[in-house]
Amino acid sequence: MAGARFGRNFPLDRVHPDVDNLMVPNPREISRKLLARTEGLIREPILNVLAGAWIQFETHDWFAHANEEEKTLEIPLQEGDEWKDEVGGEMKVERTAPDATRPEGDDSGPPTYTNRVTHWWDGSQLYGSDPAKVEALRSHEDGKLIIGEDGLLPLEPERGIDIAGFNDNWWLGLSLLHTTFVKEHNFICDQLKEQHPDWDDDKLYHQARVINAALMAKIHTVEWTPAILPNKVVELGMYVNWWGLLGRRVKNFLAALPIGDDVGHIGDGTVLSGNIGAKQDHGPDNVPYSLTEEFVSVYRLHPLLPDELTFRSHEDDSPVVTKTLHEVSFKGARQSLLDAGVLNAIYTAGTETPGRIALHNYPDTLRRLTNEKGDVIDLAAIDILRDRERGVPRYNDFRELIHMGRVSSFDEITDNPTWAAELEEVYGDVDKVDLMTGLFAEKRPVDFGFAETAFRVFLLMATRRLLSDPFFTDLYNAETYTQWGLDFIEETTMIDVLKRHFPELEPHLEGRKNAFAPWNASFNRGKH
Repeated sequence: MAGARFGRNFPLDRVHPDVDNLMVPNPREISRKLLARTEGLIREPILNVLAGAWIQFETHDWFAHANEEEKTLEIPLQEGDEWKDEVGGEMKVERTAPDATRPEGDDSGPPTYTNRVTHWWDGSQLYGSDPAKVEALRSHEDGKLIIGEDGLLPLEPERGIDIAGFNDNWWLGLSLLHTTFVKEHNFICDQLKEQHPDWDDDKLYHQARVINAALMAKIHTVEWTPAILPNKVVELGMYVNWWGLLGRRVKNFLAALPIGDDVGHIGDGTVLSGNIGAKQDHGPDNVPYSLTEEFVSVYRLHPLLPDELTFRSHEDDSPVVTKTLHEVSFKGARQSLLDAGVLNAIYTAGTETPGRIALHNYPDTLRRLTNEKGDVIDLAAIDILRDRERGVPRYNDFRELIHMGRVSSFDEITDNPTWAAELEEVYGDVDKVDLMTGLFAEKRPVDFGFAETAFRVFLLMATRRLLSDPFFTDLYNAETYTQWGLDFIEETTMIDVLKRHFPELEPHLEGRKNAFAPWNASFNRGKH
């Protein structure tokens, strides 16, 4: 629910903020010396820009902490920092708002924080987290969501950005995915109405919502994750996460037999038949569902975003228009979409590669970002500060707490000797390395798009967010989803969704197995 508390993956005595060292080393200096794109964009060839947009689409309302505008933290600025003269001479960051549900004066544990919106896997980025928002997004006809005759979402008059269930930190990539899955919701409504002409608007809406939300969860689990982690073992692991060791075909076969339930699940366990349709499980300590502060931290993946995009024609790959990340963000997203054309924008997102999640690859745009309030912020420095402020352990302690073992030198973190030297120059002590910089520097297993240390937390929570959710466990059945809905979720892929709503792009998806890996470019563009 909205207002739920963020949990913890670690013992509470290990997650207190180190208030005496919030600025040590200086977050702005880390941004300048370790994160800035000093030599331009380092690309990640295994992914496309759509994959970068997708992860924000899925998570941008999972982690919505509130801030206190009146209470700030000031990051000291060093001599030679251009921020002093060009931006205003000081860098103030709003503090994270404390947990209002906690009794005043309760200091029995570390500080706690709550999510402004829901962080269930409920599609709330499309549908909203409160009754007023839910109602405002509905057409109240045949269960559908509002979308314009031009195929685009309506705009908020004051902000000039798409009206959506959650539309903070908006940019063109989010607009494309929100629009696509609003269309998918409406398509599902049409299918349901054809089968059930007696269903009213409310019934069609709620039935389509649970189906659409589960489809997005499945796409994330068995398509996006194997795209960013195309390691064969990981790919198998995510399939097992959804379908079990017996696999998709066996699970589907069992669904038709009396020994399995209507989704092919056998017994209470998850190994053979996967997490989907299993018995709801909050873990051995029966901890109610929540996302955790540590999970928030490992999803700091801003290097995926390029600072500039050249939109190309889906017909002949010719350049159409070039836009900076700033120009395609906030209220500029809609005009950029119109300038490029929707089909060309999606084609470009599918064929263009994003940034690699690494040191010296944080978008320059986000390191000097003018937000919707008109404030200029360095998001890289803020990311570092947020982990410290919220008590997320630094890299070495983090590794110890997930049983990976501590490192004793900077050379053990990375196989890049230049990075190791830079880390040592900035931090001096390997135990002071922040989680985010350690993850960006970390040497990786083969075919990993991000650090193994992050993957450990990701894998734990990927399972938990399914097993702890009744809509993917006890309620994952024909009574809740309809049999058509279960079959639709099972059979539909992201490629199917894209082809359905943008059939002109089908040639670029021909023969592709994963929508989040680079598509076929027109005229076989060399780098793809």
